[in-house]
Amino acid sequence: MSMGPAGRVARSMVRPHPETTRGARLRTFLHTEDGVPIDSVYEPSRVVYDASRPPGGDLVFVVAHGFTGAVERPHVRRVAEVFARYGAVVTFSFRGHGASGGRSTVGDREVLDLAAAVAWARERGHARVVTVGFSMGGSVVLRHAALRGGADAVVSVSSPARWYYRGTAPMRRLHWLVTRPEGRLVGRYGLRTRIHHRDWDPVPVSPTEAAARIAPTPLLIVHGDRDGYFPLDHPRMLAAAAGDHGELWLEPGMGHAEHAADDALLARMGEWAARRAG
Repeated sequence: MSMGPAGRVARSMVRPHPETTRGARLRTFLHTEDGVPIDSVYEPSRVVYDASRPPGGDLVFVVAHGFTGAVERPHVRRVAEVFARYGAVVTFSFRGHGASGGRSTVGDREVLDLAAAVAWARERGHARVVTVGFSMGGSVVLRHAALRGGADAVVSVSSPARWYYRGTAPMRRLHWLVTRPEGRLVGRYGLRTRIHHRDWDPVPVSPTEAAARIAPTPLLIVHGDRDGYFPLDHPRMLAAAAGDHGELWLEPGMGHAEHAADDALLARMGEWAARRAG
């Protein structure tokens, strides 16, 4: 779903959000290269000095949520709260989600949204940027790293390896939601997600192709062995494409994406990122 390939974002454009500040929390609308306003939140690190851990003051996590998520959803806020123990955190709503403008292209032009968020994190003075994506966001962080660069480490959780996968019941339902007019109505009014009606043109680089292009940036692939959307051949394809620069964690008993990633797993991801980024 795209009107063309994503271009390069040199700098984010920040406009005040009605809720600009809440204490140390900063909220803004970023504007992407193609002019879509992206609702974004910056939260400073809550790192407490610990000599056994690498320093976190220059580290920021940019979190890319899954399809139908949004910046204020409880599962996205929980992810941000855990990562704030290791560095600052930028969360945002992809186009077509929450208060952001535009319509979802289900992972294609969302690379522009992530690029704007990464640029904003850099503008706030962070030397080390880690992109962390879940499900659709997991595919976006892979493609962003391959096509744009700009991250010092990448964590992709519960990502598909290839497009148009319909091998599970949840993915067949998702394809109905995205491709049918009545499905898009359900998305808009039932799931608060506005989905673009146009097909991808051209078809974006696949997550597996992207994983092969990320080196030498450190890459962590995380996937649950009870993921109901994408079976284990997906993370294994990504890991094989990544080669020696990638690391694969297959998590026993874990389901899909943010809802299934418990605080202990998120903390392990935070520790990995703090050590591998830069």
